[in-house]
Amino acid sequence: MVMELPAYPDPDVLLARLVQIQSTVLSRETGLPMDGLPPIPMLQPPTEEFLRSLGQRLGMQSHDLFLVAGLAIPDDTLRFDERAGRELPELVEGVISLPAPARQRVRDCAQSLAEVPQTVLPRVQRPYEQYPPGFGALLVRMLALRNLGWSSAAQVMYLMSGVYVSAATIGAVGRGVRELDAELLTGFAAVLGVPVAVLASLTGMRQSVASRRLSAEVVDTAALLWDVRHLTAGQVRQVSQLANASGG
Repeated sequence: MVMELPAYPDPDVLLARLVQIQSTVLSRETGLPMDGLPPIPMLQPPTEEFLRSLGQRLGMQSHDLFLVAGLAIPDDTLRFDERAGRELPELVEGVISLPAPARQRVRDCAQSLAEVPQTVLPRVQRPYEQYPPGFGALLVRMLALRNLGWSSAAQVMYLMSGVYVSAATIGAVGRGVRELDAELLTGFAAVLGVPVAVLASLTGMRQSVASRRLSAEVVDTAALLWDVRHLTAGQVRQVSQLANASGG
């Protein structure tokens, strides 16, 4: 059932929601102790250090929080080999069922590879990717930071969460035509590697949709997607080959 969401708030409201949920997430989702971890003071405008610290506590990437805060993403972060994005479903399929030590070896391999050459320019948004402000647009832009286009995102979402949607649905979510519901929120949480409770708090959904925890396999695979976001298509295939060999 589609849940009606409130109007899209200002960035300071969104950040305040995340600050409010941080202690709950730390205790329930990550299991990290609260000792010596004082609340983060709200700053306006937020500094990069603030966003990085908040992201570490919530299991979010700091550049995802740049989007939440309405800040510009550095051009270097947007340099992608788009052909590599089309390789990501095969990579996810190969790694997600591996045991933990093998998943770590695959991540170590990905992190050891050189990043995409400087000759690759920052990706320019297509006209159909000019989304209006909204929660769906925010989440789809987070996917794009991982070099995931609509089609690859839909495939990866199914592999990581079992949530089956079409590429057109991902686009419709970004444009605000398709509203978020509990199932979609679960799918986005898996791909982003973010606790469902965090996304529920961010979007203003009831916490009843946030009971499902991400498995270690999903968290590791989401981290790998972040590791490989700037690799070339050939490099992603190399990482996939290692994953497939580890599973054999």
